[in-house]
Amino acid sequence: MSAVYIAGKSIKQGLSKNVLKNVYFIQVRFIRKEKESRYLGFYKRRLPSLEYWARKEKYRSTVLKPLEEIPSLKDRLQELNAPDPVLDRKIDIGFSRSEKKNITVQDRLEWRKACKISKTQLSDENELRKLDLATIKKDSFELEGSVQLQNLAEHYGIYSHLYQHGYFTPRVPLNIRYDYDEEYVSPVHSGNILQASEVSKVPNVSFDSKPDDLWTLVLTNLDGHLLDTNSEYLHWFMGNIKGNNLKSGEIICDYLQPFPMRGTGYHRLVFVLYKQNKKIDFSSMKKSIPCLSLEQRTFKTFDFYKELQDFLTPAGLAFYQCIWDESLTDFFHNVLNMQEPIFEYIEKPLYIKPQVHFPHLEPFNLYLDRYRDPKEIKKEVLLKRLKTIEPFPRRASNAQIPLPPQTRQLLVFLAETRHV
Repeated sequence: MSAVYIAGKSIKQGLSKNVLKNVYFIQVRFIRKEKESRYLGFYKRRLPSLEYWARKEKYRSTVLKPLEEIPSLKDRLQELNAPDPVLDRKIDIGFSRSEKKNITVQDRLEWRKACKISKTQLSDENELRKLDLATIKKDSFELEGSVQLQNLAEHYGIYSHLYQHGYFTPRVPLNIRYDYDEEYVSPVHSGNILQASEVSKVPNVSFDSKPDDLWTLVLTNLDGHLLDTNSEYLHWFMGNIKGNNLKSGEIICDYLQPFPMRGTGYHRLVFVLYKQNKKIDFSSMKKSIPCLSLEQRTFKTFDFYKELQDFLTPAGLAFYQCIWDESLTDFFHNVLNMQEPIFEYIEKPLYIKPQVHFPHLEPFNLYLDRYRDPKEIKKEVLLKRLKTIEPFPRRASNAQIPLPPQTRQLLVFLAETRHV
C-alpha cells in the first residue's frame, strides 16, 4: 500500500470519529434540555430581569431608612419610658436648707482659740482626749449626712411608696434605739437589718427640738400588708409631741411590733417625723388601745399627708429592714389570734417535651432531673453540702510543723531527768 493511501485513510477515520462525537453530544444535550424543560421551564420563565436588580440596589435608599437613622433598642426604650415633664415631676415637700451666716474674722479667731489644746488641760502627754460622738454625728449630718440619707431613701424606693412624686431632705436627725437587754441596744441607722425579736418593744426616740415646737411621729411598714400591695400597716402614731418629750404627745395608735411574714424577705419599716405649725385634732384617726385589728391599722401615708399637708411638714427620716424569726409564730397565735401566714416562692413552669420511655442519646440522670420538682432537687443539693461540713470543727494543733528528731529526743531526756 502506498503512503498516500495510508495517510488518506487515517484522515478519513479521524474525521468520522469527530463527527460521531459531535453527533453524540448534540443528542445528549437535546435529551437533557427536554428533561430540564419539564422541571425548570416554570422557573426559567420567571428569572429576575435587569430592572429587578436595578430596583433592588436602590431599595435601601428609596424605601428603607439608612441604618444610621434607625434607633437602637436602648434608645427606643428610653423614648418609651421617658418621664413626663408635668406628671412625673418631683416635688420637694420638706424644709429648705438653712442659709449659713457670714463668718467674720472674730469668729475665725474664736474658733482657732477653741482648737488649741492648753497644756494645763492634760495631766499627761500620753493621755487621750475623748471626743463627743453625738457632736461628731450632728456635724456630719449637717454637712453631708442629710443628703446621703436622702439618696439612700430614694435607692430603697421609700419616697415613691410614701409620697409618689414627693420627696424631702431630712433636716432633723433621729436617734432611735431598741432595748436589746439591760446592757445593749439595737440602733436604727439607714436601712440596717434587725430581727423581729429585737423590735418587739417600744423604741427610744430622741431628736433636737425647741421646747415649744410640736411634732408628729409615724412608723409604717411599706411591705407587710396582706391584702393590698399599695397600702401600709401603721405600727406607731404619736401626735402633738411638745419639744422632744414623747411622753407629752398624744397616742393616736399604740405601738405594735413589726411582723414580717415567713418567706416574704425584708420589710422596710420607716420612721417619719413631721413638724406641726399648730396643734392638730387627731380624734378621727384615733384607734382603740390596744389595737390588734390589722384592718384598722391599714394606712396610706400619701392620703394622710394629702389631708394634712397644710399643717405638717416632713423633717426627719429613719428606716430599717426587718426579717422574720421564730418569735413571730407565738406573736401570730397569741397576740393577733390568727394562723401564721407562710409564703413560698413558686418558680415559673418551663416548657419541657413530654417524657418518653426510651430517650435517644440523652444522659439518664440529666433527663430525669428535668421532670423533677426543683424544690426537691435544691433540698437534695443542700443535704449533700451539709454532709461535707463539720458542725464542730476540731482545733488545729499549735505545732503545725513536726519537731525534728533531735529536739524530740532532748525533750524526752529532760522529762526523764525531772522524774528522777
